[in-house]
Amino acid sequence: MSKSDGQTAERRARAPQRAAGLEVIRTPGPEDYQLIDSGGGRKLERFGKVVVDRPEPQALWQRQKPAEVWKQAHAVFSASADDEEKGKWRFDKPVPESWPVRVGSDVSVTCRLQGLWHVGLFPEQVPHWDWTLERIGRVTGERPRVLNLFAYTGAASLLAARAGAEVTHVDASKKAIQWAKENQVASGLSDAPIRWILDDAAKFVAREVRRGRTYHAILIDPPKFGRGPEGEVWDLFQGLPTLMQNAAQLLADPSALVLTVYAIRASALAFEQLAADVLAGRGGQLSAGELALSGGGDGAAVPTSLFVRWTS
Repeated sequence: MSKSDGQTAERRARAPQRAAGLEVIRTPGPEDYQLIDSGGGRKLERFGKVVVDRPEPQALWQRQKPAEVWKQAHAVFSASADDEEKGKWRFDKPVPESWPVRVGSDVSVTCRLQGLWHVGLFPEQVPHWDWTLERIGRVTGERPRVLNLFAYTGAASLLAARAGAEVTHVDASKKAIQWAKENQVASGLSDAPIRWILDDAAKFVAREVRRGRTYHAILIDPPKFGRGPEGEVWDLFQGLPTLMQNAAQLLADPSALVLTVYAIRASALAFEQLAADVLAGRGGQLSAGELALSGGGDGAAVPTSLFVRWTS
């Protein structure tokens, strides 16, 4: 048997142990959030004290709440014909320029209604945040190191920092990083050890591999398409395999990795297989499935994203 054959056999012997089937994780979101109802291609949600009516293409079922409940919305988003995430907000009631929404007992995220249907918070991520915090709590002898890629407004970064981790927060949007810094101040974490990195995530991870850096937890939440600060083009299906291969080299021992994908016309099985490939030889536990928001209208759960989770 050749040396390469022996290495391949060893990798297979230490392949991650996969869960028996795909998992659906339902969550009501943080305490300051509520999915009031969904259906007819829309969802009615409360972020703090503000109620919004947003598009939800996967809400194929009928609404459960009467029209009077939907009329309680402060703002209604109408998507653009060219890009469903872009469009206009119609304000039916006064809405502050920004307002706080608690995502933990003492961590706050500022929400805003702008030219996107995103408001600054993805409430379905709560199970991933809790799972990650539990994993970094197992690190002993050193301060946990967390890498948050495509980190947006930083809820995960702040929760990890609050739990005592040293966090590296990477995003290609200067605006998003400034927003995250505002959330840091609002959460009383101004002195927390967070590195704010304005960079293309793929390039940053490749450099970290060359530097020999390692992390106890890596969170990856890529868009379908995007651009880096220097015009770098990101395409999920083209860029993710290399990014995942490099991220796997950054994992410490013990460590954990979470991949969340908001790509329509994709399968959780595809991303599970990719993770199994790049993590071959590391052992550990691997699971995959969907995240869904629950609580709106006769127990209906709104599917939001695909995920893969691995821990050593």
